[in-house]
Order: sequence, then structure tokens, then C-alpha cells
Amino acid sequence: MMKSGKNQALLRFACVVAILAINTLFCGRAQAQLLRTQCPTETALHPLVPEKSPGGILTGKLLPNPGIKCQEISGGDGYATMGDGSQTYLFGFGPLSGIDLIRQGKPGTQTAVEFNTAYNMPNLPGLDAGNGMAPVPDPTYVSGNPDNQNGGVLDAAAMMNIGVLAAQQPAPLMAINEDDEYFLTLSNVGMIMRPDLFEQHTVHFHGYPNASSFFDGVPDASIAISISASMTYYYTAPDAGTYFFHCHITPPEHLQMGMVGQLYVRPRQNVVAPGDSLLDALVSNNKTHGLSTDGKACADILCTGATPAPARNSVTREAGTVLYAYNDGDGSTAYDVEYPMQLMGFDPAFHFVGMTFNPEDFSGMKDKYFMISGRSYPDTVSTDLIRTQDSDGLARPSQPISSKIVLTSCTSPCAAGTTHRALLRVSDLNVTEFHTLATNGIPMKVIAWNARLLRDMAGNNLAYNTNSITLGGGESADVIIDSADVPKGTYFVYTTNLDHLSNDAENLGGMMTEILVQ
Repeated sequence: MMKSGKNQALLRFACVVAILAINTLFCGRAQAQLLRTQCPTETALHPLVPEKSPGGILTGKLLPNPGIKCQEISGGDGYATMGDGSQTYLFGFGPLSGIDLIRQGKPGTQTAVEFNTAYNMPNLPGLDAGNGMAPVPDPTYVSGNPDNQNGGVLDAAAMMNIGVLAAQQPAPLMAINEDDEYFLTLSNVGMIMRPDLFEQHTVHFHGYPNASSFFDGVPDASIAISISASMTYYYTAPDAGTYFFHCHITPPEHLQMGMVGQLYVRPRQNVVAPGDSLLDALVSNNKTHGLSTDGKACADILCTGATPAPARNSVTREAGTVLYAYNDGDGSTAYDVEYPMQLMGFDPAFHFVGMTFNPEDFSGMKDKYFMISGRSYPDTVSTDLIRTQDSDGLARPSQPISSKIVLTSCTSPCAAGTTHRALLRVSDLNVTEFHTLATNGIPMKVIAWNARLLRDMAGNNLAYNTNSITLGGGESADVIIDSADVPKGTYFVYTTNLDHLSNDAENLGGMMTEILVQ
């Protein structure tokens, strides 16, 4: 048994540790802080870019490389509103950069210039005092600095103020281009409603071709992030496709509780001028930069860092711009607008015991709420931001993504600029269920499965038309629907698993959305 003197010494030591921890969390730019972000402006693969005047003359100034992309998310807890109006408790990821973009249902990924222009708003983003009351002031707001709703949250105190109870369903969207370098910061702000849990969190890109186990997010082989700490993951983007990510700490629990989201990689073909050859553009670009010696191939198998200068904007769709889902070489994966379709399910009993400190029944896990991108029908077709009032009485954005698909009716061949082809990026984020997704009146053209373009070894196109696809947990499919020659009207995308067209005991809603052809 310890003597009282030792007990007092240990108590004093514990107090010092607690004070240091509090200073670390809330002293903003304290040198010892554990909550911090990284977003470099240059790397060996993406050096600084010489600035040119509007006339194409070099100015002598070097600019951050746009091939470096950054994003910041929090790991914690929160609440979401189910289709029958009930609220459910979540473990989840929330946005700490690109906040306004995320609220619009868009990816929050940004260039280094955008990210490093720090977040600064007089009110906490989208945070109301409940029931239409006034917005909540942000105590970290710096008067006199430019307002910015999308920059990275770089201040430790702001990370806590914004990240706590900010879990969203699904997690913030991420989107990068092939050859980008991606810096993703995860800050663990703790689960306020479960103070008994000292849960670590990670980010694991499921099925993503990541060469480094250190950044793979599997704690056995890499690293996990403790409460009040941040880690910046680093990835290159070698292959176009649709992927999903999740926390890899006790995956059956954290995935069921909501720590899931979607990532997609856009292809090199997007930045090549229409009608030009992707291979020719790569070879020409490599020769210009001394990256190719024979003039016939890229410098390495991935052509890393060798993407030609963009002929057009491959992230923000411009009027009349055609984008591609994959490097198809023939334009067969062209689309006009894209929609993330994240298939999800929740077991209300599992979520309830997760909030009430009871043991969870993993073997009896059975989903009863079924959602597309965090919403059940008819919320899936609403374009309004869904907020949920949390346990502190404040209303936070909880489910920002609408799944309503809007296309234009036209007679083939449709005129350039007509929005008639929609790319559905379908991911099954569920841990317990297979889901079948079907359409009526408009066929689905399946062009890729599990982030792999449907081609055989000879390059033959194996894309096929169907009216339904079935996915298991962790699988993805890229599907194009085309409204050319389709009469105006409302069509449906829905699950044919009839018990998934429900919200718990309410026999309507569930996994369904609408296609409006106008």
C-alpha cells in the first residue's frame, strides 16, 4: 500500500498532466498542441509552379502546386434524424475543412491555397441554438480577418468548438484527381456522450491501392489517433474509381455506429482537351519535362506527377463540359453530372445501447433503418440541409447529401451541354446487409465494379445494361443512367429488398430516391 506522501505526489503529477492537456486542447497555437494540420504547398512530385501573366509571360513568382489536395475531418460523435423522425446516436466523422461545400453535399477537398486560407466565420458553421433560434457565435472568430467558410480549421480550440458532436451521415465526401497527392488530417475530438470510452480512430481507404501500411488505417499494422490528437494521412492517387473509407477501430461497431464515407478519384482523361489522345498528351508532357527517354511511354507505370496541364477544369463542372469516370480511351464513360449513392443501414437497438452504456449485441445486429447517403425516402429527394438537435440543445448539420437526380429529356444525339448522363457512384457502406438497387423506366449502364473499369484483357468493353445491381458491404459500382429519348416524368431508384423500403416500424420510406427528367 502506498504512503500518503506518494499518493499526494501522484495527485500533483496528475494535476500537472491534466493542466498540460487542457492547455494543449484550448490554447490555440500553443507549441505543444497535439491538434494540428499539415498541407504543404510543394513536394518533390509537385514542386512550386511558375506564375504566368494573362499573356503567358513568366512573372518570376512561384505559386503552390494545385496537384496537392488537402482535407480535414474530425472523429467523434453526434446525432442524426431517421426517416420516421426519431433521432439516433452516432459515432462519426465531421467536417473541419470545406465546411460550406460539405453542407451543399459536395466534396470538401481543396488545393493547398484554399485549405491554408484559414477558416474564419463569426458564427459556428451551420450551428443554431435550436428551433430556428439565432446562430451560435464562434469564440475563435478573428475580427478583421477575411470571412472564409471553406478553409481548414487550423486553430486547436476551433477544432474542438466545431468538431465536438459534429458527426455527419455519411462522412464528409472526398474527391481527388489521378496524380494528386492527398493530405488528409483526422483530429480525434472525443466522444462527448460516451466519456467512459477512450476510443481511438483511424481512416482506412477500403480497396484503395495504397502502398504504405503506415497510412492504411489498420491499427495492427499502422497507427491509431488518440483523443486530443491529430494525424495527417498521405496518399497518392494512382487509379480512378469509386471507393469508400471507414474507421478501422473495432470495425463492426464503428461502422455500424456510422463511421463510413465515400472517396472517389477522377481520371487523367478529364484534363485532356476533347478529341486529343490521353497517351499522346502524357508522352508529350513527359518529353517536355524530361520524364521520358523513348517518347513512347510514361516515365513510370503510374505516370506519377506527369499529368499534362489541365485544358479545362476537372473538378468544377463548367457549362458544356463533358467529364469521364475512367480513362476509357473512347469516351464511353462520359457523363454530365455525378451523384454519390451511399447505401447505408442502422440497427436502432444497437445505437440505443451504444448511447446508454449497455453491452452491444453484435451477434443480434439487424438493421431496420435503410438509407441512401444518410437519408431515407422522402428525405432523399429534399435539397434542404437536414439538422439534428444534439444533447447540448444546439442544432447541427447532420445529413447534408440529397440523392435527387435531375436530368434533361432530349432526343439522341443530344446537344452538347445537355445534362442527360448521370454517373451514380454507388457504394455499399453496410456491415450486415446486401442491397439490391434497381431503376424503373431508365436502364442502368454498369461501367465499373469495385473501382475497376469493365474491360477484358484485350481491351474489349464489357459494360452492360441492367435494371438492378446487388452489392455487399465494401463493394462499389459505377453506373451511368441516360435520359436521352426518355419521356419527361419522375422515375425511381429503389431497393427491391422490400423490407429495406421501411423506416423501422414505419412501412414506407427507406432506400429509395427519384429521378426527375424535365
